[in-house]
Amino acid sequence: MSVEGGVRPRSAFCIVLGNEKGGSGKSTVAMHVAVALLKAGQRVATIDLDSRQQSFTHYVANRRAWSKHAGLDLEMPSHHCIGRKDGALVSDNEAGEFSEFAAAIDSIEHDHDFIVIDTPGHDSYLMRLAHAMADILITPLNDSFVDFDVLGTIDPVTFAVTGTSHFADMVADARRQRRVVDHGMIDWIVVRNRVSMLGSRNKRLVGEGLQELSLRLGFRAIDGFAERVIFREFYPRGLTALDDLHEDTLGTRPNLSHITARQEVETLLKSLRLPINERGIRRAAARQEWFAAQARPLELPDIIAP
Repeated sequence: MSVEGGVRPRSAFCIVLGNEKGGSGKSTVAMHVAVALLKAGQRVATIDLDSRQQSFTHYVANRRAWSKHAGLDLEMPSHHCIGRKDGALVSDNEAGEFSEFAAAIDSIEHDHDFIVIDTPGHDSYLMRLAHAMADILITPLNDSFVDFDVLGTIDPVTFAVTGTSHFADMVADARRQRRVVDHGMIDWIVVRNRVSMLGSRNKRLVGEGLQELSLRLGFRAIDGFAERVIFREFYPRGLTALDDLHEDTLGTRPNLSHITARQEVETLLKSLRLPINERGIRRAAARQEWFAAQARPLELPDIIAP
């Protein structure tokens, strides 16, 4: 599992959420991707590398607690949080973190279909390691030039792209490492979050800059989530826009915001083109039949493109 300083699951498909700027929605996207895969019958493991913030870990814990409290059968991933080492020597810390990360991968890679990894919003040894093992790298990006700066630099007068930035250079290096290790390709997807619903000069300029950068750097730019309060309200109960939209699940009456949020998530997931296997689809169908037999129908829309 360890090759030339890199770690790569030999069987499970690896999805990594990465951006060196916090507050871009990594944990929210990670949770929605994980739940979507679970609802499609896939066996999903999740790993949180942000040992300080632990937003992803708290999200999963909130989901487990709400499921128990409300008597719900919410889908749950197999979750791991890699602890931060704070010894005097950086080399010892990195070795300890690598050992824990490698043990987590070893314990899940052969009996799960997907691994979803949420990385911290800062550069670190494990963050780079995770990027190098990604099959799909998802970079959520708030729709502003403040966030754009992690990918590229622009001319202050013409707004033309003048170069690439630190995070883009790190991803390029991770892609080179990946090709050396197993000749694999990383599908890099930049997700534009909090896009203004109305037309604006900023929206247009950021979009034009991303389009130019996508040609230089080889990523796909897709629309993500708008600025909706509902996504923040999901977090305390560990819910997603893909869960059943009724009062027992949500703890409140569903409204138009819930429906619109689900539509956004479904559109995002289709754009990701995740490789769902047939065995998982059959598991999802069997689960659906069981719920129907219990007079508890489970919605399983075709949210992921084949």
